[in-house]
Amino acid sequence: MMTLLLLLLSLSMSNNTNKIVIRNACRKDISEIVAIERKSFPEVATGMISEPSFFEDHIKLFQQGQFCAELNGRIVGSASSLIVSLIPEYLDHTWYEIVGNRNIIASHDPKGDSLYGDDICVHPDFRRLGIATMLFNARKELAIRLNLKRVIAGARLYNYCEYADKISPHEYADKVVKCEIQDPVLSFDLKNGFKYIKIITDYICDSRSLNYAAFIEWLNPNYHPKRI
Repeated sequence: MMTLLLLLLSLSMSNNTNKIVIRNACRKDISEIVAIERKSFPEVATGMISEPSFFEDHIKLFQQGQFCAELNGRIVGSASSLIVSLIPEYLDHTWYEIVGNRNIIASHDPKGDSLYGDDICVHPDFRRLGIATMLFNARKELAIRLNLKRVIAGARLYNYCEYADKISPHEYADKVVKCEIQDPVLSFDLKNGFKYIKIITDYICDSRSLNYAAFIEWLNPNYHPKRI
């Protein structure tokens, strides 16, 4: 039986008490999640995200790793994930190779050591309420509960298109790490405890990042290596 309630946060807005609930997503949520995806990521190529089959496969294979955020009963955000084993551990890869074109069926490994965050979004009208951080925390809590070594993801370099004629993606990421540049995606990931590892090229078809992403990692402080 899935965990219906993972985290509850009360917010005061317009003199009313509103509650954000993070819970596991289920099939009935898919249409709402797809609508939020399409509104949140208009610059990402069609077919890369926001297809119902993407979420159907995730829920079928690994419902524990699929989360949605509800505000007063309305879904306003979501996060999908799966378990993988990368060999070597910082293997170059693309988003499409891991989860595109229903590749999740081959990529998801219940015996793997890493929780892969393949998608996260919050409705544009409900950002800056801490929802994305709550979704990130849900992933971390799941990794701890399942004794996974880490949480990893590809963080697209959202504002790199504004700097591409001046610096390389490696230099851009280094400047974000040093807080010399603020990037809506990578800066947020770093503030949530993730570490920048390296640049991944051709990660996702995206006009903002010019297809570049940062390989990011959060290590589970409670991880105990499994005995063979």
